[in-house]
Amino acid sequence: MTLEPRPKASGIAVSIEDGFKSFGDVKALEGVTLEVKRGEFFGLIGPNGAGKSTLMKALIGVHRLDSGKIRVLGMNPNTDPKAIKSVSGVVPESETPPSFLTPDEFMEFVLNIRGKKCTDGIKEEWLRFFDMEGQRGIVAKDLSKGTRQKLMLTSALIHDPPLLLLDEPFINLDPIYQRKVKDRLREYVERGGTVLLSTHILSLAQELCERVAILHKGRLLKLALKRDLIGENGDLETTFLRLVGYIDGNDRTP
Repeated sequence: MTLEPRPKASGIAVSIEDGFKSFGDVKALEGVTLEVKRGEFFGLIGPNGAGKSTLMKALIGVHRLDSGKIRVLGMNPNTDPKAIKSVSGVVPESETPPSFLTPDEFMEFVLNIRGKKCTDGIKEEWLRFFDMEGQRGIVAKDLSKGTRQKLMLTSALIHDPPLLLLDEPFINLDPIYQRKVKDRLREYVERGGTVLLSTHILSLAQELCERVAILHKGRLLKLALKRDLIGENGDLETTFLRLVGYIDGNDRTP
């Protein structure tokens, strides 16, 4: 697959300042402040219920913060959600392609709404990349979970945007395609793209990310270079478990 060079960008790709979001009595985000630099591979990690998906949805305008400031490529997702989606690639957690579209139709649909020309060549490239040639005419509801996840990743990558917002993107992928996607994301960042990866799989963050933010119960516990987090306790997992209160095998999380 031919990857076009991208000029190295400087500045901030994503920022959230003192972000609060509640759902009834549940505080999903409590005063979260962080920045993702352009051209970096950034990890957002935390256990289930930490607020990761809430933050990711706030970045694309699905959730509106109760208070605080949020910007994506300089734009406000509350007022410019369409503009943000046009210049980013998004894989939401647990989303699937429309059940009635085939892979061919879904790729054409994605490119059209992104304002990109759809050609047989670009569709063939992604069908080959994910080994979906044999499924190209099958509607999504009849595809395996893994193939549906491949399509969601294709929808994020096919228009080669400057920013990727990925929420648990490796779910349902077998080891072969996990490796292919990891390699593709590394190449993407090397060419100047920015990745914000949200995951509770610590090995992914340790393998891929340059900086890591640890969320727990809506609060930002730590924001640091991955190497510094690893250096504190020997690996990212140990640092994470100590920060969230699970120490020496005893769950002390309140």
